[in-house]
Amino acid sequence: MNELENHSRIMSIDYGFKRVGIALTDPLKKFAYPYKTLTNDKSLINNIIHLINEMNVELVIVGIPGDYQKNPNSIFPKILEFKNNLMEKINIEVMFWDEDYSSKIAYQKILESVPKKKQRRNKELIDMHSAAVILSEYLQQL
Repeated sequence: MNELENHSRIMSIDYGFKRVGIALTDPLKKFAYPYKTLTNDKSLINNIIHLINEMNVELVIVGIPGDYQKNPNSIFPKILEFKNNLMEKINIEVMFWDEDYSSKIAYQKILESVPKKKQRRNKELIDMHSAAVILSEYLQQL
């Protein structure tokens, strides 16, 4: 058995009305990497719970827009509802993290690493890379 299999991971979530980006740390919690984009539908919570169990996740970080207190049209109420629904069904910590500029940073990283324009327009790619930016920022603060 690989010794890394017993290590837990941290998951970050970039919540959107249509899609939800997921990023994970490596088992040693040194690096964040884009993992997957899920459709935001009625099976979202169950799909995330499945990933949490499958990947041995010990902490979930949910990105929130920095202007959520000033902007009444913010997505924050939906994110808060999502977080509360998730917390009712899992027994691990779920915390918020400021996601300001994560999409812009993610797009810049995609520009640098994805050569084909058609692939760079894939919004699912941006969502999971945004989640990785959120997670990277969290890891840098540890």
